[in-house]
Amino acid sequence: MVAKGKIVWVSGPAVKADGMSDAKMYETVSVGNLNLIGEVIRLTGDVAFIQVYESTSGLKPGEPVVGTGNPLSVLLGPGIIGQIYDGIQRPLNELSKKSGAFIGRGVITTPVDMTKKYKFTPTVKVGDKIQGGDVLGTVDETQLIKHSILVPPDHPDSKLISIVNEGEYDLETEIAVTESDGKKIPLKMYHRWPVRKSRPYKQRFDPTVPLITGQRVIDTFFPIAKGGTGSIPGAFGTGKTVTLHQIAKWADSQVVVYIGCGERGNEMTEVLVEFPHLKDPNTGRPLMERTVLVANTSNMPVAAREASIYTGVTIAEYYRDMGKHVVLVADSTSRWAEALREMSGRLEEMPAEEGYPSYLASRLAEFYERAGRVSALGSPEREGSVTLVGAVSPSGGDFTEPVTTHTIRFIKTFWALDARLAYSRHYPSINWMNSYSGYLSDIAKWWSANVSDEWLHLRNEAYSILQREDTLKEIVRLLGPEALPDEEKLILEVARMIKIGILQQNSFDNVDTYCSPKKQLKLLKLMVNFYKGGQRALKEGATLPDIRAMSVIGNMLKARMEVPDDQIAKLDQIDSLMDEQFKNIMGVKVTT
Repeated sequence: MVAKGKIVWVSGPAVKADGMSDAKMYETVSVGNLNLIGEVIRLTGDVAFIQVYESTSGLKPGEPVVGTGNPLSVLLGPGIIGQIYDGIQRPLNELSKKSGAFIGRGVITTPVDMTKKYKFTPTVKVGDKIQGGDVLGTVDETQLIKHSILVPPDHPDSKLISIVNEGEYDLETEIAVTESDGKKIPLKMYHRWPVRKSRPYKQRFDPTVPLITGQRVIDTFFPIAKGGTGSIPGAFGTGKTVTLHQIAKWADSQVVVYIGCGERGNEMTEVLVEFPHLKDPNTGRPLMERTVLVANTSNMPVAAREASIYTGVTIAEYYRDMGKHVVLVADSTSRWAEALREMSGRLEEMPAEEGYPSYLASRLAEFYERAGRVSALGSPEREGSVTLVGAVSPSGGDFTEPVTTHTIRFIKTFWALDARLAYSRHYPSINWMNSYSGYLSDIAKWWSANVSDEWLHLRNEAYSILQREDTLKEIVRLLGPEALPDEEKLILEVARMIKIGILQQNSFDNVDTYCSPKKQLKLLKLMVNFYKGGQRALKEGATLPDIRAMSVIGNMLKARMEVPDDQIAKLDQIDSLMDEQFKNIMGVKVTT
């Protein structure tokens, strides 16, 4: 039975309709004479509360509400990559063609071009057993993405009774037919999946492989694993968006899903203008050939902002199921939470802290739990991952507000942006004392096997210097630097060098914008070796001014921008020069 009712109450994006006894929770409905898209979010008797994903201006009581019988779903198939969607997977390019510069209401369009033909290469044959998640064949979606045509995960176990030959077909072509219990089931190149339901998988793996981003403060000090969760909170102007751009551009993932959730229009415009011109660092092809953008700015319907997060993560899970590593960047979950708060207020629910709904924590948990590195359903065997990185925009940089505190409960990597660092031109402005990573011990084996078994030891040595410096700064503020012995002044000097030579990174410098793991390790080793060499020199009678006067310090600080990844041997030369200069100052003191 299709639910049919009438509007009895309208409050912004929230609509109440009666006569909806046949409706189901989270069912998509058509609202009003303009057929606006809505979703049932509460049922009380035969009254349905609906959040409408388009502007409700002019909507009035008495207009019809008709159910579709289906939950809010996204279309998953070739053609998604390179698209710019709104929060409910409507392509903005197509919307602009139909309604002009401003998005019209009730505009219906397909998420991808259903008439475009793709060259399909089958990988199964008639008579094969088929189950949910199997790969039927492949198409070249872009020059960077080979798209696997998947059997829907909820498909029953069946037998393949027909499949098309290799050739070019559009998305509406029935490429295969399976038979289960005497019933024939046609399959196309696409299927639909409810956005609020996570896609199933065969097995989840431990997070033991790091996501290499090329950003030293992240990879070396606060790493995130493939399939892991991270958050980057910061006040206005601290560099969240640029840091997220760097992660999206340089992370060793095959697909990027970028969700602009409730951000300012000019900031999202920058993303939409910049991303199509960015080059994939590995192939030189346009970055958009492996990117999906979901744009839902602050002046777009607030309910669609709430849905945009789920739309993006469902698309990410789809590419994960093909065996691809996906990075999803959500900017920002604070704006998403504000949409929850507004809808909750419209529904007159009891508010919790700062007016947010009491289910804020559970909704955040549902989102972050969809991350993971998994073995996909079906055959052949495939391993893919979804890494979730959510930006948080706490008002005034207050990390004790509800969205930040609840987010911290569900993520394992926390990159805290600091306004003081940003204003002093230290970028990325990630505060090394407030940030942390829960993946250090998990990914240490990967670093040992692929880079060096010294990584964790060197990282801990460097971090202990930064921690000690943070303690000494209090003494310096009270008593002045003269109160410290030379051994502790050396700590302040080396910490300064670590901050300039490793923690700072210029995203606009051709060399410094990306730093390979091997170069990161070498730079780290230089700093630790300098600290140990300085300790030995002080014991041998050298003075701190002698150490500060060493010319090699300038070489070490400039190495991040002057030594490209393909010339890492130059860092060994700097290390040798450092040893030589330490021997000189120690030799001078001994002979005198």
